[in-house]
Amino acid sequence: MKQGDNCHEIMDDMKNSNCYLEASENEMVQTSFLDSEFKTKSEKNIKKPQMGGYKSIKRDLEALDDKYKILVDITKITSPKKRYNFIDLFSGAGGMSLGMEQAGFNSLISVEMVDIACETFKYNFPNCKLFHGDIHDFSATDLLKELGTPEVELIVGGPPCQGFSVAGKRDPKDHRNSLFEEYVRVVEEVRPWYFVMENVPGLLTMANGKFKNMIINRFSEIGYKNVSIAVLEAAEYGIPQFRSRVIFIGNRFNLPNPYPKPILDAGEYIPIEEAFEGLPDWERIPKKNHEWTKHSKKTMERISKVAPGGSLYDSFIDAYKRQYPGIPSMTVKENHGGTHIHPSLNRCISAREMARLQSFPDEFFFKGSMKKAMWQIGNAVPPKLARSIGYGLIPFLNSIEENSYDKFRIKQEPKNLELF
Repeated sequence: MKQGDNCHEIMDDMKNSNCYLEASENEMVQTSFLDSEFKTKSEKNIKKPQMGGYKSIKRDLEALDDKYKILVDITKITSPKKRYNFIDLFSGAGGMSLGMEQAGFNSLISVEMVDIACETFKYNFPNCKLFHGDIHDFSATDLLKELGTPEVELIVGGPPCQGFSVAGKRDPKDHRNSLFEEYVRVVEEVRPWYFVMENVPGLLTMANGKFKNMIINRFSEIGYKNVSIAVLEAAEYGIPQFRSRVIFIGNRFNLPNPYPKPILDAGEYIPIEEAFEGLPDWERIPKKNHEWTKHSKKTMERISKVAPGGSLYDSFIDAYKRQYPGIPSMTVKENHGGTHIHPSLNRCISAREMARLQSFPDEFFFKGSMKKAMWQIGNAVPPKLARSIGYGLIPFLNSIEENSYDKFRIKQEPKNLELF
């Protein structure tokens, strides 16, 4: 069979309901990779799993010896003096907002323009003021006036940053680049105590680091002069997934920028199977987002031959890639319905399984079709990672609230500073 035929076959699975294999017919096909007659043959092609990534970027950041970046032990949770308000820019379905709320923060305003993400956000955060529209049209001042002009202690969000050219120059015509500028505009307008900006680690090496430097300089221009950068690995914070994210943190009080200490070592990571416990293998539960791409019998037979780390495709290898058993999931992505293959079953993982790998609780419901739910989940910040970041911020927000922050101000350059 030609590669093109394989692609058409998979697309037929997604579109042609007449060839779907229903759960009642599972006995007709092989449903488990572990029981497969191809297991021995496939094991020869099993790739070694990668336990996290971006090690070189992390080493480079550590070599900077940033005097403002500190690590906070979040196993010793500090209670907030009040519910600190935050604004979530580019909120998506609400992964960052959920995590911050779990840490004790108050979700005051959210900004998002994608319709289906807004539906999900409104359903799960009925008390948050949602601005459903283009961030260029968002006036924080106007919306805060409607809410009684409360103080905003924190702004969070992950603006798309692909618009920075490889030549190292800002292109004013690139809409994606202007989204980052809009994030800076809102921070300047609101003047929060702290901001947290999330993105992919690859952003740090774009244009040989010039984009990273531009970000730091732009925040410095508006009064946030000591921005810190760290790459956090989700698996180190109890999330059953390898998912590295770069986190920029800055404040306007010349205070440390706190990051959460990892709570798990490599030998303690949560394996993918633990995340799936309690979910039925073959029973679909739409009201719980437990749905997956329907496969024909022929496709399930082909999937049964895919070993952990391998893909159903010779190209497009990030789609229909079988997860490894016994370790955290590979980074989950939506991939237009061609999500990762279950570590032991001969089907793709479900939207709810994806959500659990992202640390969303089962009561968090994603609106829209299965594919739209997967898109929202795959683009989200893991709530448990956001919660960890929130826990790290609380001691310093408390010090500002109590006007006792002088004891934390950076007055000289300490080495390997670590508090709490």
